[in-house]
Amino acid sequence: MLITAGQVLKRVILPIAALLLFMIGLGLLLTGTAEHLWPLTVEDGLNRELAGDRTETLSDISHLVSGIADTPRIVAATAVAAVILWLLRRRREAIFLACAVTAQALVFFFTTKAIDRPRPAVERMDASPPTSSFPSGHTSAAVALYIGLAVVLAAMARQTWLKALCWMLILVPVGVAFARMYRGMHHPSDVVAAFVNGGICLYVMSRAVLDRAGVTTPVASAG
Repeated sequence: MLITAGQVLKRVILPIAALLLFMIGLGLLLTGTAEHLWPLTVEDGLNRELAGDRTETLSDISHLVSGIADTPRIVAATAVAAVILWLLRRRREAIFLACAVTAQALVFFFTTKAIDRPRPAVERMDASPPTSSFPSGHTSAAVALYIGLAVVLAAMARQTWLKALCWMLILVPVGVAFARMYRGMHHPSDVVAAFVNGGICLYVMSRAVLDRAGVTTPVASAG
């Protein structure tokens, strides 16, 4: 597999840069003119309702689910998955997964540097900076890793039932999103934006790495 510098610029750098600008613009909108518009006006009520429904059991479950997407676990899981795929000679898939997770992390990092959105006005169950609520880093990382794994594993599976089982991995980022809201760490719009971030990074990297038609490959010399 050979990717030219022009392809990297066109198929990776420019789309991810455009995504970053979009995320920053969305964050400015959410913290500015749109802050007092529906549906943002009902977000605080949803956060308070989730906080009011907390139980010891649900809190323990949310802690475990949220922990799945902690940065050290995401990095470790991505590295292990990429190494296994590489050893299985699924090099495109390994690069795709690693690049998707890395891209969403970069977009998340620079977006939080530009947007200082306060956390929900409820008791927070995890230690974190009081700002940088937008977007949810846990959720976008879970989207990139676990939906990325679903894409790769479903493509490798031969039986229909096994493909369907692979796609069940989509439930992981959904669970992480609800856990982060339940624990008072993010507004609903933070996790929605995180799905956008992770999802677009997956799309961009799948087009750049997994789409064989769009990648220049070496031509074997004749004779």
